[in-house]
Amino acid sequence: MIDALPTTEIIVTAERAPEKAEDTPASAAVIDSESIERLGEPLVPALLRLTPSVSVATSGPAGSLTEVRIRGTENNHTLLFVDGIRANDPATGNQPRFELLNADVTSRIEIVRGPQSALWGSEAVGGVVAVDSVASERSSFSLGSEIGSFGFRRGSASGSFTSGKSSLAGGLGWQRATGIDAFDGNGDKDGYHNLSGRVRGTLEVTPAIRLGVAAFAMSGRSDFDGYDPITFLHANTLDSSRNRLSAVRLWGDFGDPKSAWSGSLGGATLSSRNRNFLASDEINRTSGRRQTLDAQVQHRFKTSSVEHRLILALDHESEEFKARDVNFGGFTDQDRDRKHNAVTAEWRADAGPATLDLAVRRDAFNQFKDATTLRASLLAKVGKGFSIAGSYGEGIAQPTFFDLYGFFPGSFVGNPSLKPERSRGFEASLRYANRTFAASLTAYQQRLRDEIVDTFDPDTFLSSTANRSETSRRSGVEAQANWSLHEGLRLSANYAYIKASEPDDLGSHVREARRPKHIGSVAADGQLGRISYGLSIAYTGSRLDTDFETFPFQRVKLGAYWLAGARVSYEVAEGVQIFARAANAFDERYQDALGYRTEGRSIYGGIRLARGR
Repeated sequence: MIDALPTTEIIVTAERAPEKAEDTPASAAVIDSESIERLGEPLVPALLRLTPSVSVATSGPAGSLTEVRIRGTENNHTLLFVDGIRANDPATGNQPRFELLNADVTSRIEIVRGPQSALWGSEAVGGVVAVDSVASERSSFSLGSEIGSFGFRRGSASGSFTSGKSSLAGGLGWQRATGIDAFDGNGDKDGYHNLSGRVRGTLEVTPAIRLGVAAFAMSGRSDFDGYDPITFLHANTLDSSRNRLSAVRLWGDFGDPKSAWSGSLGGATLSSRNRNFLASDEINRTSGRRQTLDAQVQHRFKTSSVEHRLILALDHESEEFKARDVNFGGFTDQDRDRKHNAVTAEWRADAGPATLDLAVRRDAFNQFKDATTLRASLLAKVGKGFSIAGSYGEGIAQPTFFDLYGFFPGSFVGNPSLKPERSRGFEASLRYANRTFAASLTAYQQRLRDEIVDTFDPDTFLSSTANRSETSRRSGVEAQANWSLHEGLRLSANYAYIKASEPDDLGSHVREARRPKHIGSVAADGQLGRISYGLSIAYTGSRLDTDFETFPFQRVKLGAYWLAGARVSYEVAEGVQIFARAANAFDERYQDALGYRTEGRSIYGGIRLARGR
């Protein structure tokens, strides 16, 4: 289910070591494999919008650039892990490429809200999203195919094999759609293609030594309507973007995590490439590479009635960035690199019904100012299913390569003296859980300092970047509940109020763009004999966006909308299912980004073959 209060789930990213959700103070949500299958969404962002305080903005139809904001933060203030690999794209300003995440090769999604940089470093300002590939708990395979509205086609294959002390799992997902005209409905259609694959293997060499490998490759093409090269106004153009992201990680775990001593070693490399076209002519491209090494040691011990866990972790990261253009004659070409090292220490103490967790991290950057972040959290189980939790956390976001070095000489120049953006936040929650029902109420507050903003000098006509001296503010309330009556009905609901503001040029605070004050969702899924189903409805409140085609620029209100979806499948024979799915069932006409239309109601049908699940 879409579990905003996962009492029995193991949460991986809320601490440096996995813990049961009921034993961690963090605000977390988990979308399990059954919900992913029963809801049938093609792309992961549609599932993320069903979790608390997560707003999703897509610049056009499915497959277009997608921004995910947690608790009103920026899009590049969310840290994304894919199969344990840090996956924010170094070639696009460290933005997570959510539009490339194919749900057909995803078995589990974990969202931890609030600043987590004391554990995971840069970009973990709003929170962390961890996406896992096909599970390998037992031998199985599945094949799926689907067709439907807007020229949509979809195919997937996945399988896993387990034998004694080894396991291997992999999946491949393909999607395409001809889409709609995102500009005014009268021009060429803006569609997308997506091809994604993942593989994961593990081997138990001895009871104390376990080795693993994980790899993924994601590629996508999206058509969009950009800006007229003569008038510089938004128009019906033949722009397209082609993106590729791939990575591999090797690791080894040593010792039993429940024993006195244990640890791990790992290394990963990630590559990305992004190319922009106008019709068939390439305009520009960027590419990036990130290499990481990590080591962690864990010590468990007990003093009196208090159980302790100490963790020390070391991380090394190096990044390379390249930019090339065609339309500017190579003036924007650049080759950059940077490195940084980090050390993290975490102490957790369990004293009966109370749990205390403290973490501190030092990030040493070679291109800009170093940063230290803290996190302190407390969980107290007060009895009869009730508990209270509170935390203080800090987050940082490092400057992007474009922030530091600019884009176009003599026009947009960088600022190598930038500091990382910094955020501090508090939260407190009241929780209740029993065997079938769970609910919580959470309030939070965050402050963002040293925000990196664009600047313009009217004397030199140069644009650049700077750290803002004023503070941006985010605060809100989250209410959520889950009910699992039986196999035939699992129900989840949440509502969030988000207040996000930033200083303007006059010294007052104004509402930030594309941040709805009110968001919420209800989702249900279940199995009734041969029938399985998934239902969802998500509400996004009104937002403000900026119209850059007027002078002076004007704020424009985007209307609220409801997105409803449903999928019903029937097992006609053992391991053979036919299904029907509807998206945007209320046929809402809405825009997440000003000037970019989205699809109306759509209907789909397909077949799925599965064994061993």
